[in-house]
Amino acid sequence: MAIDPTFERWVKLETRRQFLSRGANALGWAALSGLIGREALAGAAPQTGGQPVSLARTHFPAKAKHVIYLHMVGGPPQMDLYDYKPKMQEWYDKDLPESIRNGQRLTTMTSGQARFPIAPSKYKFQQHGKSGMWVTELLPYTARMVDDMCFIRSMHTEAINHEPAITYMQTGNQVTGRPCLGAWVSYGLGALNQNLPTFVVLVAQPSNTEQVQAISARLWQSGYLPGEHSGVSFRSGGDPILYINNPPGVPSEVRRKTLDGLKALNEINYKTVGDDETHTRIQQYELAFRMQSSVPDLTDVSKEPESTYKLYGEEAKKAGSFAHTMLLARRMVERGVRFIQVYHNNWDTHGNVAGRLPSQCKDVDQPCWGLVQDLKQRGMLEDTLIIWGGEFGRTIYSQGGLSRENYGRDHHPRCYTMWMAGGGARPGQVYGETDEFSYNIVKDPVHIHDFHATVLHLLGMNHERFTYKYQGLDQKLTGVEPSKVITDLVG
Repeated sequence: MAIDPTFERWVKLETRRQFLSRGANALGWAALSGLIGREALAGAAPQTGGQPVSLARTHFPAKAKHVIYLHMVGGPPQMDLYDYKPKMQEWYDKDLPESIRNGQRLTTMTSGQARFPIAPSKYKFQQHGKSGMWVTELLPYTARMVDDMCFIRSMHTEAINHEPAITYMQTGNQVTGRPCLGAWVSYGLGALNQNLPTFVVLVAQPSNTEQVQAISARLWQSGYLPGEHSGVSFRSGGDPILYINNPPGVPSEVRRKTLDGLKALNEINYKTVGDDETHTRIQQYELAFRMQSSVPDLTDVSKEPESTYKLYGEEAKKAGSFAHTMLLARRMVERGVRFIQVYHNNWDTHGNVAGRLPSQCKDVDQPCWGLVQDLKQRGMLEDTLIIWGGEFGRTIYSQGGLSRENYGRDHHPRCYTMWMAGGGARPGQVYGETDEFSYNIVKDPVHIHDFHATVLHLLGMNHERFTYKYQGLDQKLTGVEPSKVITDLVG
């Protein structure tokens, strides 16, 4: 028997003052909460690292328990990486047909161009694995594991600029202020280790910083969900989390006494007004204290064997690199972190594709392969879902100057490629198809909402029933428009 998450949270946060004020129904609610209490449903809570953890309430058995979401900020060019279009070689420097563009709106960066000349990919492609997936020469390590991966070549969105597009991809809405996917997962499934955050954010440093996009905590906020479900950002240098260590001269005993005093004051305030944010503050102070011992152990990779760096590459020894974040992501999954969000910037290739794309691919290629191999050999890939992709794709026509050796590409929302691995995603699957220009989808489109519904399904959640009451509405990650689980992506 499953409990509605909203009711479970109500029982957990109800104060005695609020409870007794219900009057005649108070004893009835007490009896009901006793009948369907956590222990009555599932026995004693499991232990991780000596701390009790919350029990997830899924709608059906989950295939994935963890998510590692790798967001390539800026929009990778699908036709240079995964969406092979050999016929475009015949179209070099010819204008994109109006029948293909079909009146699509453009960004202000190319809307004033007199021409839209076709820029075929300068990179070589080969088919790999039993799936026969086409992969660029820039991703040799990725090419070796295509049969462990589930490719979606027909993703699409309505957003054409970075700010709304990234927000849409992360929260299911182009308007800021909504909970992101990681916050929804934290809210729905809870913690696996009370000594570490349920939802962690890592921002990797690209080796090339020619054109990075601005990202901020708005992308990992909890929105209208309780604040405790926001992502906790780990820094790439210095202390992983600001102020996690005690100031000089302040021993742990003094910090503990200070926090006990703050907790008492906050509890008085909470019992008086019943504000959820006060409860969140209590929870976060306690988590911060516990992390003082757990985070240093998590981020200390000095004891990793040399075999680890043969998997992830030597860059994994460099704090802040994408390879290093992949190693940290594996260590986090080992310790029970539920959702790890990684951002890698500088994929906004408006120009100089030849100068930038090779370094971008080198940053992520071996580390992604190493992460998949590492999780697989540890028996952790089957319940860890890895997601890779950007917020939209790129245009087949060139922005700015065009030559056989170099070109640029503008934003393109009509089609782009993403991939998943592990966590119940169907391995060796190549889903969706675009036209010969990689401009329009001709088979099996996947909207952002469909993608989110599928991810929630892999986590054991029915996206139609997974809701949160806010402003009189049952809010959902997938919004109010029809969306569906793409069952062909599920193993």
